[in-house]
Amino acid sequence: MTHMTPPKLLVIAESERDGLKLVTLAAVGCARQVAEATGGRFDILVIGAPVQAAVDALQGYGAANIFVAEAKELAVPTADNYAHVIVDVARMHGATMLTAAASTFSKDILPRVAALLDAGMLSDVTAVVPVGDEYTFDRVMYAGNVIAAVTLDGPVKVFTVRASAFPAAEKSGGQSPVVPIAVDRASLPNRIETHDRVATPSGRPDATEARVVVSGGRAIKNAADFERLVGGLADVLGAAVGSSRALVDAGITPNTLQIGQTGKAVAPELYIGLGISGAIQHLAGMKDSKVIVAINQDSEAPIFEIADYGLVGDVYAVVPELIGKLKLS
Repeated sequence: MTHMTPPKLLVIAESERDGLKLVTLAAVGCARQVAEATGGRFDILVIGAPVQAAVDALQGYGAANIFVAEAKELAVPTADNYAHVIVDVARMHGATMLTAAASTFSKDILPRVAALLDAGMLSDVTAVVPVGDEYTFDRVMYAGNVIAAVTLDGPVKVFTVRASAFPAAEKSGGQSPVVPIAVDRASLPNRIETHDRVATPSGRPDATEARVVVSGGRAIKNAADFERLVGGLADVLGAAVGSSRALVDAGITPNTLQIGQTGKAVAPELYIGLGISGAIQHLAGMKDSKVIVAINQDSEAPIFEIADYGLVGDVYAVVPELIGKLKLS
């Protein structure tokens, strides 16, 4: 029989001006699983300005409270200011577990939070299992070749969850109370100064949220070809675009498109790899996709070992023909 003290979980939401980043729902799903298994509760913290769209999107998921820290100084997610606010809320409301979806956002902020709370932290968690009066966290290591079962010492635990490992939470009805958090602007560290934020609008969905992802690899020779082949196929399918690290290192694609161990982890319903050989580091970021299609002229490319459908051929010949047939269908 377990005598575990029910946890108080705090989910850190990730949002933009136009609303909630959907990867947050994986963290909400994890928190709800843990709360239901242990008799605990979970709250959600939304930080930024403006945040109303994100707050509205988080209603109905069963949070005990939705905390809202809104201030113009928090419009840009600088790690020092966000960590300061998160720590204040965690201490004020006695949070014993803090979580967020594994992303560039959380990789920047959550380690600072853990340090300020003197808490242990794990990244890329794929399961949280109550064991006795403690928890075991499964996390991905060595490019997905090892799943380590880890425990964290201390009363407060901080972790990020791999979005592909937790189904997005579904609405269960009911409105969560919205609790404003007073932001003491004078106490914000403000050690980081943001001079500019540059967004590159593409009209395409984010790879971490899309149902279909088309990704390009070393076979793509330049940026124009990437846009014509990878972008062209993605646009016909209403898909997101992704890239292997080889193209990022070559300066052909920005690192915001990189999928893999040191990039984004995606798990769409359909993943199409164009000219991607399938290095283990890339597979770590996309092997949880429901259906994988690979097009590569090397019949021995490792990606064919995990692909559901494979076509041996030159992407420069195959993809334009594929785009043309899809446009006619």
